[in-house]
Amino acid sequence: MKNYSIVRIGNEYIVQAGEKSVLKFASRRRAAKLVTDAAELLEQQSAPPVGDDASISCDLKPIPDPSEVP
Repeated sequence: MKNYSIVRIGNEYIVQAGEKSVLKFASRRRAAKLVTDAAELLEQQSAPPVGDDASISCDLKPIPDPSEVP
């Protein structure tokens, strides 16, 4: 994650991505942990799959309306 910042406003820490505020935390440590975890997830997402078993397929069956189920 290249374009982020953690800004303190009063007693809160605001995580910003670019110019947009994303989340508020009471702890700077928790805000930094969120940024680190998000960066790791983005890195994993961009990594190529390992083998044929790594793909995820969609289930395209329609989901029944709960009010119509007997």
